[in-house]
Amino acid sequence: MGLVSGLLTLPLAPVRGVVWVAERLYDQALRELTDPERVRAELDEVDRARAEGEISQEEADQREQELLQLLWQGRETGGGLEV
Repeated sequence: MGLVSGLLTLPLAPVRGVVWVAERLYDQALRELTDPERVRAELDEVDRARAEGEISQEEADQREQELLQLLWQGRETGGGLEV
């Protein structure tokens, strides 16, 4: 970046900084959300709740599908470990 363009875009520096921080926060949140260990723990919790009658079979199936989608999303984006 040249001196003139650097001076002209200087007022945008705070905006670029906020965007950079927001991107890092999003990446970290996605990694945590799609963490295979967390997803497995939630799947175990769904199995336990279904076995104890706390949730119906349909609710368990729906939650399992949501969790498996998160797991696949993590694998596609590289956010999680291999399963």
